[in-house]
Amino acid sequence: MTDTPIPPSEMAKLSRVLPFWMSFGLVPLAWIGALYGGWALLIVPVMTWYLFSALDAALGLNTENADLSADDDDLYWYKMITIVWAPVQFLLLVSLLWYVPQAEHLSTLERVGVFFGVGVITGTVGINYSHELMHQKSKMERWMADMLLAMVLYSHFRSEHLLVHHRYVATPRDPVTARYNEGFHRFYPRVLRECWHSAFNAEKAMLARKDLPWTDLSNPFWRYWGLQLAFFLLAFTLGGWSGVGLYVVQAGVAIWQLELVNYIEHYGLTRKHLGEGKYEHVQPRHSWNAAHKASNWLLINLQRHSDHHYKPDRRFAVLQTYGAEKAPQLPYGYPVMTMLAMVPPLWRRFMNPHVRRWREMYYPEITDWKAYDKAETPMPR
Repeated sequence: MTDTPIPPSEMAKLSRVLPFWMSFGLVPLAWIGALYGGWALLIVPVMTWYLFSALDAALGLNTENADLSADDDDLYWYKMITIVWAPVQFLLLVSLLWYVPQAEHLSTLERVGVFFGVGVITGTVGINYSHELMHQKSKMERWMADMLLAMVLYSHFRSEHLLVHHRYVATPRDPVTARYNEGFHRFYPRVLRECWHSAFNAEKAMLARKDLPWTDLSNPFWRYWGLQLAFFLLAFTLGGWSGVGLYVVQAGVAIWQLELVNYIEHYGLTRKHLGEGKYEHVQPRHSWNAAHKASNWLLINLQRHSDHHYKPDRRFAVLQTYGAEKAPQLPYGYPVMTMLAMVPPLWRRFMNPHVRRWREMYYPEITDWKAYDKAETPMPR
């Protein structure tokens, strides 16, 4: 860990900001795939998964932390990354929904391949940027988050993330805390089923506390449904039923990318039950941390996840990284870890020893983990 924080004046320099803008380079690559088809369709997945894995290996870790006194003026060009991305992604999606269904040089499989690549972008970048936006106080930024999530048919993620995940992370009430020994092939269908219900019930409960029914127009689910319907109609208008099918393909890929990340961020980590439905407060040790430089550029410091859960209101540029004495460390960045997660036996062989060491380090007093492993400790109050 670097002891001296980066001063705000240094943070504001373009040389510090520009690496985080690299995600915009994926946009023309999606169009290259659409224009040429064939092997060009592999460019986006290869760049996103493998190039950044190789860059992580070459560039190593970034253990520097920004000075927390940096204000919005210092962070202006960081803030603009997520704000500019929303209209850029919209234009990418609608332009390809218009072009690809009528592109005679592309076979059906190649058309699906184009939108597989688009889904990698809207999942890896778009949903991640929506996550940054939804945590902000600005109504404009929150609306941009809703637009990005509607583009991938996963609007309820905002409610689930803010009202359920952050409050109940590492407890049985949080659907997206992956349980010890739970393979991704079991985690994925479970969260698809449970997260929608937990999000809807959280919004319903908030309205009930105001003596309002779930049907009240202030329920954000009306906005979610309206935006998603608008994008379905737009896809049909631009590309007919083929456009609708391709739109659904990219949404499915994007959701898969999101839930792969959700899976690795808290795998096997649990908060200690203190009795009578009370759990310890969220600490950096309840999220896996990764200080890998290149993948944090791509993911705007999402891998500094320990600090994000500890201080959710911090903008990504000032998220802190921690050493192994305060937070568990992933051995590789998210691109490598998500690929490992797709092979459950390999994942368990690789990650379970890390979880066991985490337990021994932070909770040596707990000798029986069976209830934690099966999410059978009492529901938090």
